[in-house]
Amino acid sequence: MNRALPVVRLRVPTDEDAVAWHRIFDDPDVMEFHGGRSAELYVYEELTARQRRHDAERGFCLWTMVDESGQVIGFTGAQPWPQDWGPTGEIEIGWRLGRAYWGQGYATAAAQKTLERLRAAGVPDVVAMVRPGNERSISVAKRLGMELAETFPHPRLNEEALCFRLSLQISHSE
Repeated sequence: MNRALPVVRLRVPTDEDAVAWHRIFDDPDVMEFHGGRSAELYVYEELTARQRRHDAERGFCLWTMVDESGQVIGFTGAQPWPQDWGPTGEIEIGWRLGRAYWGQGYATAAAQKTLERLRAAGVPDVVAMVRPGNERSISVAKRLGMELAETFPHPRLNEEALCFRLSLQISHSE
């Protein structure tokens, strides 16, 4: 089904966005694949501050997603893979959306904008690390044209983390 994607705007996270992220991610469904529960507010305050630095230094970060009405609905963007396992040294694209906004195309629309910004910043390729069973995120990755490339044993969970990849380099043969 090819329905039109919703209008979504991306912005560098503000201090106020930390409060919004804390509020909309305080939902067991949203956090199912991210530790099961929302982090404390100070974690989001540190995360938004770090993203402002990333944007200033790299030209990309985890941006705040804002819908047509100006409501904060989640985040999407990219940052270097932060773990000492998996695709170390690579740029990971990711997204997290408030439960009320699922199934409407927001994550896909925002992630497509992220890919455009990453290409403009000269990022050659991206990965998306997804936990098995997270069918919503797997679907977004596939809609972006990403393909499952490999798996990595998760160091704390008894599962293989799925690593999707996408080259952002423009083919000159087209």
